[in-house]
Amino acid sequence: MADLSQTAALPFNCEGGLILNKSTFMMLPGEALELENFEPDIEGGYRRINGFSKYVTAVVPQTSSASEKVLMVATFGSKVLAARGTSIYSADPGGSSWTSIDSGRTGALKYRFERFNFDGADKIIVVDGANAPTVFNSSLSATDVSESSVAGSKFVVSHRNHMFYAGKSTTKQEVVFSEPFDEDGFNSGQGAGSFKVDDEVTGLKVFRDDLFIFCETRIFKLTGSSSSNFAVTDVTRDIGCINGDTIQEFAGDLIFLGPDGLRTIAGTARIGDVELGTISSNVQSIFNDNIASASEFDSIVIPDKTQYRIFFTKSSVAENQTKGIICVMRGQKFEFAEIRGIRPASTDHFVSEGDVIVLHGAYSGGYVYRQESGNTFDGTVIFGKYRSPDLTFNDPGIRKHMQRVVVNYKPEAAIDADLFVRYDYEAASSARPAAYPLDSTDVVAIYGTSVYGTPTYGGASQPLVRQAVEGSGFAVALRVNDGGSTAPYSLKGFQLEYQLGARR
Repeated sequence: MADLSQTAALPFNCEGGLILNKSTFMMLPGEALELENFEPDIEGGYRRINGFSKYVTAVVPQTSSASEKVLMVATFGSKVLAARGTSIYSADPGGSSWTSIDSGRTGALKYRFERFNFDGADKIIVVDGANAPTVFNSSLSATDVSESSVAGSKFVVSHRNHMFYAGKSTTKQEVVFSEPFDEDGFNSGQGAGSFKVDDEVTGLKVFRDDLFIFCETRIFKLTGSSSSNFAVTDVTRDIGCINGDTIQEFAGDLIFLGPDGLRTIAGTARIGDVELGTISSNVQSIFNDNIASASEFDSIVIPDKTQYRIFFTKSSVAENQTKGIICVMRGQKFEFAEIRGIRPASTDHFVSEGDVIVLHGAYSGGYVYRQESGNTFDGTVIFGKYRSPDLTFNDPGIRKHMQRVVVNYKPEAAIDADLFVRYDYEAASSARPAAYPLDSTDVVAIYGTSVYGTPTYGGASQPLVRQAVEGSGFAVALRVNDGGSTAPYSLKGFQLEYQLGARR
């Protein structure tokens, strides 16, 4: 019989993110078996995510049906642009009305766009897969690109002072580029041209000095500085990108959704075997569940958090149950979490004077929202979940009598969550103590966000909560359920204090 008078402790940091490809028996203590609406924090720990709120208080006008999605959202100059139905609108951030700046866009699909400046004037060009590409100047005056060979393009990017167009339904393998410094000039004698690849183009993205052409089953790269020396070479002929809206520049690389999960271009370009470029193996089961069944995909980057988010839309799943994945570069590793409750139809992010603006257009309802804003999903509570692995303390054959759980967290305001201690893999016959309140009103004041008289000035910025607990088992797991009624906070780490019992 072990000596019950000896108390031992297991401390661990919250790090490693969501892990679904290991036995819980083999997981590291700081990894998470469940991590929903908590993000791996680049400052350490797992942070309950922020919500989103209306960026413009008025709904984007519908043109024929209330079910119309917001097909585009983009920041441009001091305005925000949005497309819905057959029209494109502009508004002031925080404004209460939208102004039509283009109409009659029959059959418009999801928009892609590019901000550029060829002649000293800022412009934005949009394509919608059905109509002629349209250019807006800083006064929001619209001009259609006149060249018929690029009408109906789905993708557009600016590269080497040329405008590149692709994705036309009748020429799915062709990429057309304009004359230098002229998005509507297509004279081959002046530097315009086109080329074909042997697969359907699914996206275009400029990265460093090259243009990457993503296809369904292949990826190509355009090198060179002008039409006289442009050259297309293979990156890989074995792997493609299944949806161009997942391509983002992220953490010094290009990230995209392949048929087997998230990949990076650097990894894919080096592949000798199919796994080298895959970064999402820790959460592969989520991608397996969604790649085939999701009807739409979208993504966004939050640069100041080194964070990439991908969203899976299914027609059979309600908006508040729509899932996605958060990917964070923490140190030299990618960490993951699951996100639930955001269903974008379009996205944009833009950095203005150090202010990161992350937007999404609503799939239903017609609003434009700013992510990383507020503590709710526009009034809907954000439910967060964390679950640790089943911890055996290196010996699954000895019973552990739990004494205390010490929680280290970083609050941004008072928190209100529940801590659960669960035993023996949550078997029906195991002890199931009631929830322990994980709350604190005595938190350090945070300048600019705290309400005078509510926080404790000079309090601990990363306090410890020592919670006495009850129960025993051969394996122990911690759960935190956040009800979403308070501001975000980070779970930094835990210490489990216990006494050893008998060996079974």
